[in-house]
Amino acid sequence: MGLAGMRRNVVRIGSSFLFLVLGLFVFLSSPVSAAPLEAHDYKMAGDAVHMRIVMNFDQEPEPKWFLLRGPHRLVIDLPETKFKLDSKELKARGLIQNVRFGKLEEGTSRLILTAKGPFTVEKLDVLQNEDSAGYRLVADITAASDRQFEEALAIQSQTTGSTETTAKADRIGQAAARTAKKFTVVIDPGHGGIDSGAEGVSGTQEKSITLAFALELRAKLAESGKYDIYMTRDKDEFLRLDERVRIARQHEADIFISIHADTIRLKGIRGATVYTVSDKASDAESQALADRENLSDQLAGIEIKDENQEVADILIELIKRETHGFSMKFAKSLVGELANSVGLINNPHRFAGFRVLKAPDVPSVLVELGYLSNPKDEEQLRNPDWRGKAAESISNAVASFAAAKTAAGG
Repeated sequence: MGLAGMRRNVVRIGSSFLFLVLGLFVFLSSPVSAAPLEAHDYKMAGDAVHMRIVMNFDQEPEPKWFLLRGPHRLVIDLPETKFKLDSKELKARGLIQNVRFGKLEEGTSRLILTAKGPFTVEKLDVLQNEDSAGYRLVADITAASDRQFEEALAIQSQTTGSTETTAKADRIGQAAARTAKKFTVVIDPGHGGIDSGAEGVSGTQEKSITLAFALELRAKLAESGKYDIYMTRDKDEFLRLDERVRIARQHEADIFISIHADTIRLKGIRGATVYTVSDKASDAESQALADRENLSDQLAGIEIKDENQEVADILIELIKRETHGFSMKFAKSLVGELANSVGLINNPHRFAGFRVLKAPDVPSVLVELGYLSNPKDEEQLRNPDWRGKAAESISNAVASFAAAKTAAGG
């Protein structure tokens, strides 16, 4: 090989070495793609009013969340994530109706929680696990009104622009409409569906009596044109107790009236009773009644667990003094009106720990129209004329309460 050939080989070797060095430099200087997160141990606890969602990660996630309407959803965006979740834990529960997750685009994954109705996000945090490796995402959501959800959407659009919301002009119109909002009554016919409630001596079912009376009361209240009136059910269907509370909160009820007609061991006792909520019952019979009503969910085959005792304790604490005071005032007015038209038991205003009355921000009463265990009460409860008089009395009590609450600026 001549001198010129040797020079050409050296140039080739040198060029190859240079390209190799350059390629290695580019490889070493390029950012290494982060390994995907791994999500596991997804859990939901709570009911139709309060829910806590927890999901564990092997690395610290950096979530971004926002709200969507139609249906009401909480959307949580994450860095690319491998979801290793138990399908049993994803089934509808409490306030959460549906859970979906998956890859959104390259490097991004998404978790979507669809709720039964409007809600607010109390908090959404990422915490380091104390007793094990990794981190956990914790989200607390609470049933709310459509107005509160829309306000959260408006704030969201103004601060993050992450989702569409109503135009500013529309929001101003909504604010004006809220100022003129009618006094809102939510009527709750007790029991329903598989839960028939008490049964009278002649076979009358409580669920039928409560629905018939609630429909008459709605019609009586509607005559004035002064109220927005909603019912937790207007047909023979089962509703969990917490679902009834959620409906009252969704409509921002000014008063929640739960209608019942129970039985009692002493068949000679008869007459209507008005109950308000309390941690401690006024008497043994009230405690027994509350225990029976609170078992409605279990009687329908739904297992009730205090999956998060902290949430249950907070729910009790959230029964505000103001709300309780309004409930007491309405109960007093209601007892006075019913005394003029239908028979009442001795000490007709009583109290006990009814779950269905525990909305923290809705004045609530439970009205026992009478006792199906007493033949005379059962006969009256089936009589449209008697029910009409009782509905008139409750309507009068609502009118007095609404006027007083409006005058007080409530």
